[in-house]
Amino acid sequence: MERSKSVDRGVPFRFVDMIDYQTDSIVSRTLIEQKSGNVTVFAFDQGQKLSEHTAPFNALVEVVDGAAIITIDGSDYRVEAGQQIIMPANIPHAVTAEERFKMVLIKIRGQ
Repeated sequence: MERSKSVDRGVPFRFVDMIDYQTDSIVSRTLIEQKSGNVTVFAFDQGQKLSEHTAPFNALVEVVDGAAIITIDGSDYRVEAGQQIIMPANIPHAVTAEERFKMVLIKIRGQ
């Protein structure tokens, strides 16, 4: 099956098909970017990580391929394809690719 890279509004798609893995890299593609929030798809090669940081808004992560360790406020959570986790606003969090994995990050900005 050929993977489509375009996102046409009103046409079905799969998050997992929106981005490809790249060796020794983290790649991302923003699908929606608005003042109230955005939706971004990420692909992490095995071992890649986002170091601990905070964000001023809540974020929902959905893993659509593979598995990762998401650390929130010092606690590690293994998440895999089909699972979601919420990263609360202003709480330190980090992401480590336990294996190659893809995730969707949905950020919701407060008022």
